[in-house]
Amino acid sequence: MKTSQKGINLILSFEGFSSKPYLDSAGIPTIGYGNTYYPGGKKVTMKDPSISKEKGAELFSSVLPTYEKIVKNKIKISLTQNQFDALVSHTYNTGGSDTLFSLINKKANSETIKDWFSSRYTTAGGKVLNGLIRRRKAEADLFFAK
Repeated sequence: MKTSQKGINLILSFEGFSSKPYLDSAGIPTIGYGNTYYPGGKKVTMKDPSISKEKGAELFSSVLPTYEKIVKNKIKISLTQNQFDALVSHTYNTGGSDTLFSLINKKANSETIKDWFSSRYTTAGGKVLNGLIRRRKAEADLFFAK
């Protein structure tokens, strides 16, 4: 399974694009569409040169399969495309959550999963961020979309 265009659009809409390296809300050097490392694993540094939008799109496309693979390896039940896309977005942003993966594998009820999305991974640097609240809600909405 691969991330659909809907899933890619969700990720890109929340990540936004930066041609220059910047420190994300957790203080991690980031470039392009939320990339913290380059293909091959080299971490982004604040001294890295600027990149074009095209290079940013290439960079995003080259690291997205890493996050798809995490979801494929952690989820043992079959997923809809929307569920897969929502989990890839969440994993791209957070690195993934064993608790969330476990709830899904155990087929927890919708309320439990919705509640999990709305109450976890909404802070960075100790502060609740509205952008993360909106992202978790969008991921939950996509996860439960028919």
